[in-house]
Amino acid sequence: MMSRRSLFRSAAAAGGMSLWGGSALGAQSAASAGFWYPEETDPHERTFMQWPVNRKVHDDPDFLADLQGTIADIANTIAEFEPVVMLAAKDHHKAIRKLVSGAVELWDIPTDDLWCRDSGPSFVIDGKGGLAVTQFNFNGWGGKQVHGNDGLIAARVAERMGLKVFDAGLVGEAGGVETDGHGTLIAHESTFINKNRNKGDKARVEAMLLATMGAKKTIWAPGIKGADITDYHIDALARFVKPGQVLIQIGEKVDPDDPWSVAAARTYDILAAATDARGKKLELVELPEPYDIRVDSHDFVSSYVNYYVCNGGVIAAQFGDRDADREAARILRKLYPGREVVMLNIDAVGEVGGGIHCATHEQPKV
Repeated sequence: MMSRRSLFRSAAAAGGMSLWGGSALGAQSAASAGFWYPEETDPHERTFMQWPVNRKVHDDPDFLADLQGTIADIANTIAEFEPVVMLAAKDHHKAIRKLVSGAVELWDIPTDDLWCRDSGPSFVIDGKGGLAVTQFNFNGWGGKQVHGNDGLIAARVAERMGLKVFDAGLVGEAGGVETDGHGTLIAHESTFINKNRNKGDKARVEAMLLATMGAKKTIWAPGIKGADITDYHIDALARFVKPGQVLIQIGEKVDPDDPWSVAAARTYDILAAATDARGKKLELVELPEPYDIRVDSHDFVSSYVNYYVCNGGVIAAQFGDRDADREAARILRKLYPGREVVMLNIDAVGEVGGGIHCATHEQPKV
């Protein structure tokens, strides 16, 4: 079994894909065309997900079956709120149909792994009914994992839907950046300002990120390079609830011997001192850390903040810590009034280093 917080495969195992995807910064981008990446809370047309199948990534067939069952559970839950498309090669559709409801549509687009937030299509809008895909040029988190199919998913979805693709030359993942949909981004430098993804200095990379997202300002925190396969994606730590409000999961005190605790505290301090693109201070709301959880593994990701907002619902994880699970649900209900909060056991996804937000990608309604 491959965990995203385990030691990674070498870049040579990246399936022959180019490490430096995309076009030059001067090419047309979402921002230059007047498009932007909207808030996740805006109405959705549908949710995209990916079916995990690659045995080079998930070499234990029993665990892979558990993982696929968990992905099916997430898809079936979201499908109670909005349409879901599962991306998978056609020869897997018969097996998938046995696990997912009829409300889940199957598209013949081959996949390797489940991380649709990172390798799936990232949609941008222009506020005039226009819809397009903005390209992150997914390269397996800096060549750490095979991605021969996953690296092509965004372009293949755009082609099937007949959508224009914008490309500012950025290499990275949508899970590595949070947006309020109104000009402000939050990201860890370790994910994007990293030679395994992007060449050039911080100013160049930031310009590509803003152009990709159609945003005006990035709030950077250091993050951690090399501690997990993502180089510390922000969506496992902090998320915009709405413009001006950020939800962050953080422990009661900093553990100086734990690099994750130190990095999270640093991000907290930076966000607490930051202003958004409108010049307004951010309000920070804290989520608890779960401790008495079902899975005892160093690689396990127990992130409540890696939830997914869909039409009328918030789909989040529970980990078996009764008090923390209850408190997380209470906070999410308070922050998202009018939406049903559904807490799922997604331990198999946590064991490979992610959560529900990592496994989903919204298509905004236009």
